[in-house]
Amino acid sequence: MLRRLLATLVALTLSLSAHAQKQRHFTFHYSFAVRNVPAGKPVRIWIPLAHSDGWQDVHVFSQKGDLVLRKTQEQEYGNWMLYAEIPRPDKSEYHFSIDYEVLRRERVVLVNGKPGSDFHPDPAHVQLARFLQPDKLVPITGLPAQWAAERTKGTSSQLEKAHAIYDYVFHTLRYDKTGTGWGRGDTLWACNSKRGNCTDFHSLFISMARSQRIPARFEIGFQLPADKQSGEVPGYHCWSDFYVNSIGWVPVDISEAWKHQELHDYYFGAYDANRMQFTVGRDLRLEPPQAGPPLNYFIYPYVEVGDKVYPNLEISFSFEDVNPGKVSPMGPAR
Repeated sequence: MLRRLLATLVALTLSLSAHAQKQRHFTFHYSFAVRNVPAGKPVRIWIPLAHSDGWQDVHVFSQKGDLVLRKTQEQEYGNWMLYAEIPRPDKSEYHFSIDYEVLRRERVVLVNGKPGSDFHPDPAHVQLARFLQPDKLVPITGLPAQWAAERTKGTSSQLEKAHAIYDYVFHTLRYDKTGTGWGRGDTLWACNSKRGNCTDFHSLFISMARSQRIPARFEIGFQLPADKQSGEVPGYHCWSDFYVNSIGWVPVDISEAWKHQELHDYYFGAYDANRMQFTVGRDLRLEPPQAGPPLNYFIYPYVEVGDKVYPNLEISFSFEDVNPGKVSPMGPAR
C-alpha cells in the first residue's frame, strides 16, 4: 500500500513539474506524400500553416515541395495555409515538408479560477459573433442546451457558467478512443456515447457554452510529450477558448484534464507549453476554395484530385527540443 502511494506521489510530482514548464523551444517537422496520383486529373493541395500569436513564436526555416507552394489565408477565421496545384500531374507521387522552429509559452489566464496576469480583454464583438453560432456538428439547441441550462442553474456570471459546464463535461465524458464514432467532434454523438477524444470533449463544451451565450472557439494543433525531448508525434490535439467580457479569451483543455486529473483546476484557465497551434474553427472554407464541402477541421493536408477528396496520403510529424546554440536564433515571426 505504501509503495503504491509513493509511486502515485512520484508520478504526480513528475507530471506537475513537466506541466510547470513556462516555455518550450523546439523544432517541428511536418511532412507528407500524396501517393498513386492518377494521370490526367488536376491535383490541388492545401497544407495548414502555423503562425505566430501571443503564445507562440513561429519561424518556418525550411519549406520543400514537388510543386510550387504559395501562402494564402481564409477570411472567416484568418487561418493561414500553403496551396499548390498542377492541372496535369506528371508523376504518381508528390512530396512536401515544412520545418518550423517554435518558442511556445505557457498561457495562464486564470489561477484558482480567478484572473491571473495573462488576460487581455478584447472588444472585437463583431468577431465574437461567429463563436456564438452553431457548427454542423456543434449544435446550440436540443440536448446540449438542456444540459447547459440545468448545470448552470443558480450561477450568474459568464465565468461561473463556463466553470459549471467545464466540470460537467469533465465528469460526464471519458477519454476513450475504442471503436468508431469518436474524433469527429460530434456533440450529439458525445452526448449519447459519453466518451471520445479531444474533439468530442471540446465540441460538447462549445455547444453548451454557446447555448448560454458564451462565445467559445475550437483550436487545433499538436501536443508534445512532456517527458521526451524528441520523437514522433502520432496525431493532432485540440482544445478550446471561451470569452468573458471582463477577462477576454480563457483557455480550457478538458481532455488533458481528464487524462491528468490532478491538473483539473489548472486546465480551467491555462495551457501548458507542450503544444503548437495551427488553426481555429470548424466548417472551414479554404483559400482558394475547395470543390468539396467545408472541412470539419483543418490540421492534416487536404487534397483534391479531379475536384474529389483524395485520401491516399502518407503523413509524418516529429519534434526535437532545441538546446542553446543548436539552431540559429529565431527569425522573424511568420
